[in-house]
Amino acid sequence: MTPTNRAYLQIHFCVVLWGFTAILGKMISLPALPLVWWRLVIVVAALLLFPVVWRGLRAMSWRTIGAYAGIGVLVALHWLTFYGAIKLSNASVGATCIALATVFVALIEPWVAGTRFSKRDMGLGIAVLPGVALVVGGVPAGMRVGIAVGALSAFLVAIFGSLNKRMVEHGDPLTVTAVELGAGAVALTLFAPLMPLLPGMSHAFAGDTFAVPGTRDLALLATLSIACTLLPFALSLAALRHMSAFAQQLAVNLEPVYAIVLAILLLGEQRELTPAFYAGVAIILAAVFVHPLLGRPRPLSQPEVLCAAESKGVAE
Repeated sequence: MTPTNRAYLQIHFCVVLWGFTAILGKMISLPALPLVWWRLVIVVAALLLFPVVWRGLRAMSWRTIGAYAGIGVLVALHWLTFYGAIKLSNASVGATCIALATVFVALIEPWVAGTRFSKRDMGLGIAVLPGVALVVGGVPAGMRVGIAVGALSAFLVAIFGSLNKRMVEHGDPLTVTAVELGAGAVALTLFAPLMPLLPGMSHAFAGDTFAVPGTRDLALLATLSIACTLLPFALSLAALRHMSAFAQQLAVNLEPVYAIVLAILLLGEQRELTPAFYAGVAIILAAVFVHPLLGRPRPLSQPEVLCAAESKGVAE
């Protein structure tokens, strides 16, 4: 097998694993905040076992560490709102909302990263609006708060992804991930007392953050942290060295597709949603897939973002 073909298989395997993040988020009984806190702690603890992380920390200036730590707070809030959206709705809705991150990046990146504004990207944003309307109209009224929280999660991806773009090549990817996720864990520890104050949503977010989860939840958290975070992170770093920029974008854009299919097969979520929802999903995903066809795709120049975002291809 050629290195390129092996890379294609590896990246699609990674995308399938990333698709399971939404499914596991629904299966874990913990509210969003303790779920995310434990995921952060497990991933960071595993990363600290690698000597390269400690070497990278020693080589990094305090200013750079502070910058990445600030981005890490946004990463933690992204994960918190992503899983909060799933708890308030379901895995299919959460995965669909995160697909909007591509649109938000197109609109926000010129302001944050100083890149040129694109009329093509503005057109992408307009093109998905009918899809968003259909998605909102295709879910039960009780899930619409989840859509709003999911859209906020996608917005946060766009912000921290664009900030990471400005910081690219300032540190080893594993070290950067450890700093960002470690800072995120600290931030969530400080935010925990505020979660019960969220109006009408505290049940989805608040919980005993530091209580050791039950055996089932702990096993699912370990799977989420190791099999769906660190394993695909390592595989993707190797695969992305042997793929074109277009192939990268196309592969990672499949993540919400895999997540929705898995939600149908494993959770039976199609019984909760109407055909209008799936029509809206089709419009949103069509716009996301057409986007790289309309211009020169850019490579994923920050592989460390692959470990930090549920939408892996938006912050390239």
